[in-house]
Amino acid sequence: MKKKHLPFILIAIVVVIVVAWSFSSESEEEQEITTTAFIGNFQDLVVSSGELIAKNSEDILGPNGMQRYGLYNVQIAEIVPEGSYVEQGDFVCSLDKSDINTKINDVLVDLEKAESQYTQTKLDTSLTLREKRNELANLAFQIRQKKIELEQSAYEPPATIQRLKLDLEKLEQDLTRSAENYQIKKRQSTAKMIEAGAELQQKKNRLEKLEELMGQFTINAPKSGMVIYKREWDGEKRKTGSTISPWDPAVATLPDLSQMLSKTYINEVDIRKVKTGQIVALGLDAFPDIQLSGTVTQVANVGETRKGSDTKVFEVEITVNESDSTYRPGMTTSNQILTNEINDVLQIPLEAVYAQDNMSFVYVKDGVTIKKQQIQLGPANDEFVIVENGIEEGTEVYLSEPVSARDQEIQTLTANTAGL
Repeated sequence: MKKKHLPFILIAIVVVIVVAWSFSSESEEEQEITTTAFIGNFQDLVVSSGELIAKNSEDILGPNGMQRYGLYNVQIAEIVPEGSYVEQGDFVCSLDKSDINTKINDVLVDLEKAESQYTQTKLDTSLTLREKRNELANLAFQIRQKKIELEQSAYEPPATIQRLKLDLEKLEQDLTRSAENYQIKKRQSTAKMIEAGAELQQKKNRLEKLEELMGQFTINAPKSGMVIYKREWDGEKRKTGSTISPWDPAVATLPDLSQMLSKTYINEVDIRKVKTGQIVALGLDAFPDIQLSGTVTQVANVGETRKGSDTKVFEVEITVNESDSTYRPGMTTSNQILTNEINDVLQIPLEAVYAQDNMSFVYVKDGVTIKKQQIQLGPANDEFVIVENGIEEGTEVYLSEPVSARDQEIQTLTANTAGL
């Protein structure tokens, strides 16, 4: 019984093997995708993402002259949401007043001391000058007495008359010196009063300036426009809790939306291709259906390291030709910078190119056979590469490596030339 069914079992096994081999061949053929070399215009593009910014904008500035009063880092207490539209004079931002309030309280204490010192100086000078005036009055009174005594001593002995004359002369000299001393004391008192008054006025002026400065801690819009947050050197935006300094007092900007730029950063490998004047095709992530055009207007000479990256990049500014009220600073752009264009050249996809022993080659479909053909390559972009020698237009090449031709020898350009 078993021998009777054996032929059928063998036939079934053979059928399964054939079917499996057939599916395997079909699967392998499905994986071996081909394309043809074509002649067309070659474009070398440098692709990058960027950010829309206004070409011209006006900064909304914080208080002016903070460094004169020892205020170097002032925190933003409140700021309107980014993108808010404000009219001229509308509230934009307020700054933390704790530091300036401390300065004002210190000046108030100094002002109170200066007022007390001024009053004390005024009283001291008044008493001193009063004493000097009394001294002058007493001397004048004594002189009048001596003159009367001298008039009444006409019949006194000459010695007595001479003594009275000497006393009168001494009193007159004392009066002259006292009068001179009084003028000196008066000038001294005036100088002390001026000094005390100047100190008092200085404290008053400082208090007035600080109060005026504190009024600037509430910042209003210098003109109408859309509020865009100011960016720090590291790219972070200034918002509530950020700080401003006297050397960089801007809290926000009012951009001119009539002309926009795309600011992007190009890696150090591609930057050598980018030049001013090159044409750029731009797209907006917010509006996928909109296509814009632009021109490279500025390329940085010095690279920088951006936050979150270890590689050097170079800042590039692209002027956007179109303008629209819906475009907003901060929108993400996709930039395709046309760095080179060559017309009517033979090209193939990069996926079709392989390398071995420092040679570039392709797998060429030649009828029912496959061969490995060396090629000479020209410039390449992200998708295609120019073929300068080795194949012709219409040549069918494989995008995936054919397993059956993997071990073949490469047909070199020299060998092909010799054969021809």
